[in-house]
Amino acid sequence: MLLMFPDQFETERLIIRAPKPEDWKPIYTAMQASINELRPWLPFARKEQTEIGVQKTTKEAYLNFLSREDLRFHAFDKETGEFVISTGLHRINWDVRKFEIGYWIDTKHRGNGYVTEVVTGLTAFAFRELRANRVEIRCDPQNMKSKAVAERAGFELEGILRNDVIEENGELRDTCVFAVIEEPKN
Repeated sequence: MLLMFPDQFETERLIIRAPKPEDWKPIYTAMQASINELRPWLPFARKEQTEIGVQKTTKEAYLNFLSREDLRFHAFDKETGEFVISTGLHRINWDVRKFEIGYWIDTKHRGNGYVTEVVTGLTAFAFRELRANRVEIRCDPQNMKSKAVAERAGFELEGILRNDVIEENGELRDTCVFAVIEEPKN
């Protein structure tokens, strides 16, 4: 589906836009600085991230955005232009108009409310521009920061999928499913 919609929007402090191939450098730098905080929660962070690999995945994100298969966004500080967050609408079901928000933040920007700002902005974008019927956030029950973001952004915990994910070490993990089915009134 090649639905037309803006490839950029703004929140109070951030410019949130579609990925560009040249974004790989700040993404790579942020990944390297943040890898220890990301590793427990994100599978990509458990693998070595090389410059060439990040260049490749950033180009793929750009192409997937154009084809509407996956909508990754990069958030930059309005004042400094500095990269802050990689986010996006993933696991898209265009028939249902269902999207899952994913995100990670450059560690040096954590604790300033940027993730909640991005999630709130991306949720509004999904309902306004993509006519979403459902937006989800899924996270590990032990990931207290992501659970708090979902709650602050107006998402409701619908349930916990037990033994939903298997880790590389063979350990089974659960998944919390938070969702909104209409744009929150924040």
